[in-house]
Amino acid sequence: MRKTERYPVSGANSLWHVYDTVPFWKVVKNFIFIQAARYSPFLSWKNFFYRTFLKMKVGNETSFALMVMVDVMFPERIKVGDNSIIGYNTTILAHEYLIDEYRIGDVIIGDRVLIGANSTILPGVTIGNDAIVSAATLVNSDVPEGCFVGGNPMRIIYTKEEMLERNR
Repeated sequence: MRKTERYPVSGANSLWHVYDTVPFWKVVKNFIFIQAARYSPFLSWKNFFYRTFLKMKVGNETSFALMVMVDVMFPERIKVGDNSIIGYNTTILAHEYLIDEYRIGDVIIGDRVLIGANSTILPGVTIGNDAIVSAATLVNSDVPEGCFVGGNPMRIIYTKEEMLERNR
């Protein structure tokens, strides 16, 4: 089960109430720095933008590929460990607006994690150290340490023990 905080709304759908949940100018600022980072050819600049302007926790030597889209509303709820790779065009969400409620949850990505291109990580998910997420995966639940996962919806392809055995 994903770890999210749930906030019910009444009347119009929750996205209609967006600026009751997050300030407009915060979204504008975040959007500008996210777009700058998405297109920046320099990994150090991306990490600087994420850490400084978006208040994300980004580990040392972590690499965000071209076009990675981090959460525009709550990027400060995203933490990525050391020496991880976030693949091309991956989306990392820390919020979701539904009809009758919105949800917010921390996204925690461990150390030495590889996330394949075009993956989507939903709010409230933890990805353990040394995990591998296959390309185009919908990460809708926690990923145990050292596992190889993939698919839509995500499933475990190899456990940590199977991965160790495979790599011998």
